Amino acid sequence: SVRIKSQYKARSYANNVDIVIPVPPDANSPYFKTNIGTVKYTPDQEAMVWSIKSFAGQKEYTMKARFGFPSVADDKRDKFKKVPIQIKFEIPYFTVSGIQVRYLKIVEKSGYSALPWVRYITQN
Repeated sequence: SVRIKSQYKARSYANNVDIVIPVPPDANSPYFKTNIGTVKYTPDQEAMVWSIKSFAGQKEYTMKARFGFPSVADDKRDKFKKVPIQIKFEIPYFTVSGIQVRYLKIVEKSGYSALPWVRYITQN
């Protein structure tokens, strides 16, 4: 089981969340169950990828996975124990540092009409 919880404000959303969870190279017969998103087994990456399109703040979700393994253990499993989980996401209109642009002045001499607008986005 994998449980994820967002610890940012409830009104914020993380978009295009991909959680890459390593799986031993000798795993087979994958079965997944989740209450949000989709899960795909990618044997070429030796991982399963849990994709969530929009992940609201202050929410918690669970994904359960089951795999079959051969009766003889592979030597690569000891190395597998130290492989970290990777998470990729975007949070629009949010900065982790809290930095904000208070004043923006645009000087444009060519006649192009620019709009003084700043878009914040947090990516990892």
